[in-house]
Amino acid sequence: MDAPALVHRIATDPSPVKAAREFLRESYRADADAFRQGADVRDLVRSRADTVDRVLREIWGRYDFSRSPDIALLAVGGYGRGELHPHSDIDLLILTRDGIEPAWQDGLGAFITLLWDLKLDIGHSVRSLEESKQAARDDVTILTNLLETRTITGPEELRTELSRAVYSDDVSSDQSYFIAKREEQLRRHRKYGDTEYNLEPNIKGSPGGLRDIQNIGWITKRHFGLDSIADLTRFSILTEEEHDILLSGETFLWRLRFGLQLIADRNENRLLFDHQRALAEMLGYRDEGRRLGVELMMQAYYRTVLALAELTDVILQYYDEAILQRDQETKIQPLNRRFQIRDQYIEAINSQVFAYAPYAIMEIFLLMAQHPAIKGIRASTIRALRAHRHLIDDQFRNDLAVTSLFMELVKTPHSLDETLSRMKKYNVLGRYLPEFGQIIGQMQHDLFHIFTVDAHTLRVIRNMVRLNQPESRTEYPLASRLVHRLPKPELLYVAGLYHDVAKGRGGDHSELGAVDAEAFCHRHHLSDRDTQLVAWLVENHLLMSMTAQRKDISDPDIINEFARAVPSHVHLDYLYVLTACDISATNPKLWNTWRASLLRQLYVETKRALRRGTETPFNREEWVRATQAEARGILNAQGMTDAQIDAIWDTLDEEYFLQDSTVDIAWQTAAIIRHGDRPDPLVLIRDTRGGPTDGYSHIVIYVKDRVALFAATTAILEQLNLNIVDARISVASRGPWSISSYVVLDEQDQPLGKDPERKERVRQRLVEELADPEDYPDIIQRRTPRQLKHFSFPTEVTLSNDTFNQRTVIEVVTPDRPGLLARVGQVLLEHRVRLTNAKIATLGERVEDAFFVTDEHGWPIRDPEVCLALQEDLRTTLDNLQ
Repeated sequence: MDAPALVHRIATDPSPVKAAREFLRESYRADADAFRQGADVRDLVRSRADTVDRVLREIWGRYDFSRSPDIALLAVGGYGRGELHPHSDIDLLILTRDGIEPAWQDGLGAFITLLWDLKLDIGHSVRSLEESKQAARDDVTILTNLLETRTITGPEELRTELSRAVYSDDVSSDQSYFIAKREEQLRRHRKYGDTEYNLEPNIKGSPGGLRDIQNIGWITKRHFGLDSIADLTRFSILTEEEHDILLSGETFLWRLRFGLQLIADRNENRLLFDHQRALAEMLGYRDEGRRLGVELMMQAYYRTVLALAELTDVILQYYDEAILQRDQETKIQPLNRRFQIRDQYIEAINSQVFAYAPYAIMEIFLLMAQHPAIKGIRASTIRALRAHRHLIDDQFRNDLAVTSLFMELVKTPHSLDETLSRMKKYNVLGRYLPEFGQIIGQMQHDLFHIFTVDAHTLRVIRNMVRLNQPESRTEYPLASRLVHRLPKPELLYVAGLYHDVAKGRGGDHSELGAVDAEAFCHRHHLSDRDTQLVAWLVENHLLMSMTAQRKDISDPDIINEFARAVPSHVHLDYLYVLTACDISATNPKLWNTWRASLLRQLYVETKRALRRGTETPFNREEWVRATQAEARGILNAQGMTDAQIDAIWDTLDEEYFLQDSTVDIAWQTAAIIRHGDRPDPLVLIRDTRGGPTDGYSHIVIYVKDRVALFAATTAILEQLNLNIVDARISVASRGPWSISSYVVLDEQDQPLGKDPERKERVRQRLVEELADPEDYPDIIQRRTPRQLKHFSFPTEVTLSNDTFNQRTVIEVVTPDRPGLLARVGQVLLEHRVRLTNAKIATLGERVEDAFFVTDEHGWPIRDPEVCLALQEDLRTTLDNLQ
């Protein structure tokens, strides 16, 4: 690139746009290449601003008004700081002394038009000095922009006069400005969920991001009139260490932002999943064992913003005292010989408290738990805490005073999750529990786990704490009752703290976590009985959810198998509460009435099994006879004869009577009897009230059995934008009929009864489509309109044989996508496999389904070659499904 020649063309060509764009494009490419080769991002950000300066200066100089002493071109905002990322906004102010002179009109219009032609993200305003002052008075955003100005070309005295005005109390006092910026930051943090741990964070706006650093800079400029945050070290507001944290944190975020905008090729600040892998590769993050490079990059991000959030807390709290409370009387409340409360913030009596009494590092958090009115830790004490965190070593961890304080904190009735979050924020929790420190900021690159491991863990604790509040009775009806029956709630909290602590190490995280939990219990002097309970909970924390979601819990043998793994009723109570809190903390979409009903059903049936004794298996025949007798009584009361009832029931397998309630069986049987011998399908739809399907719609289809029936039915339901949460197929063993049962919700997670007209349309569509089996292949191939959030991972398919029930279980784990169930049905059809039941579990955008099948003769699939072919066909079909 011949830069001087291009600049000369910009200044002299009649139409300078082509030369200017070529100059900017070449400069962009050079900066991008330099970044990929490891150049200092701070140099590149400033170089980009210098390049744009150069172009604007040359273009401005082409016009006669540029020689006037009463007009100047200013950079404002981030560009005013001399910072430009590849696609950053370029904010300009055309500043005049007293307004636009008539002679400038045409030239300014041409200049602004030319700026648009450059295809840059340029925002501009044209104001006089007085108009600028008034705009700053009226709008704190404009005031903020005008605190950071730089003259690109024109008389410097205009900018100097403007700066003198905007830094004066005539425009805004430092108190009102501080309040406005603090409120603005609080609103922004709320927008991002008040957490640094969004899995697709905004590098600029999320808590701990660039905007927080900039906010400190703006308040600093307004209060002290300083040009740089670094100058705060002269006022002892920032230590050299703190300045280094700010500088290195900002540099790290700049590297992410610079690379992100190169990849996205636009002004992008969101670290979307679409870009994370490419960015990690660009920045040199490589896979390490089981940890992906992208996970390592995101962990570095989370730890950086956590440190920045801690530091911005210190600085903003200092400003709160220095600006807002400088004229107010200080209120001090002594707590003990080491701590006191100053204006609602806890502080150490002196900066050496932690040096001569290291246990006070733990004590300060216990005092905050015991005094909920405390708003936080005073800035000077946060600094003292940071200066003495190195004292948290093995000797500290094994100190009886410290372990006693920590267990007292866990037992104290308060928002334990908030206290643990504070301990994590100030880097105490991760040091005290090094195993927890390893998972801080650790993400799992999928859409099932939408929080980092540590954030998920603290949400589990939060859910446990909430169970003691009255409002939890609606969301967690059973868990909120059980939590009050737990002999020692602190054991639940410890299990919650350790249940995922071993993730990312390789091996079974449940088993490894149980070892860590046992060591914790020994160190904190828990009894052997309590230690065994906590370790069992950690090792088995997935047992209940996996059983409920992936196994047929209507099968008494599954219940008995699960009950044998549970040592006692107390273990079952603890496990249920831990499981409910864990599921709802993994992904907000996961905890719904359907999943709650599955867990509740498993809990109730297991409790019965434990009461009966696992050595006394459930008698299936007795259950079937009791179910039939109760349902028959209901039907007889409606005028149905035993002959009519038996004509239906004699064709059905006993599985049918193990799964549905007697009310449902009576409802379905009565409808089938009334339907008679008509050849058209019978479709029943009703919203359920009470029982495990409360709040859902139940669709029952009675039709002649066809090999493609499941594939066609699921395709129709998906095309109708219905979400299938459970499916059950009961094929008549001695007749041509099939009873298929589906539990569904609409796209707003509502039952169909909310819209009676739509409910009828669904019924008619199913009747019409299923009436002609020749249409099934065409139905299966149709594209479904459900929106898919794409997040790829390879399909997992496992096959196992259930010898007691004489069937094969196919488990499928794959991303959710349109037409998935229909394609599974099609593959089963092609392999001449009969589907007898299905467990549908969509977990966020991840599907974990179980299909219970037999061969065409009703036996489990025993041929290894057939199993391998079916497994591979399912994988290939689903991985190629778009």
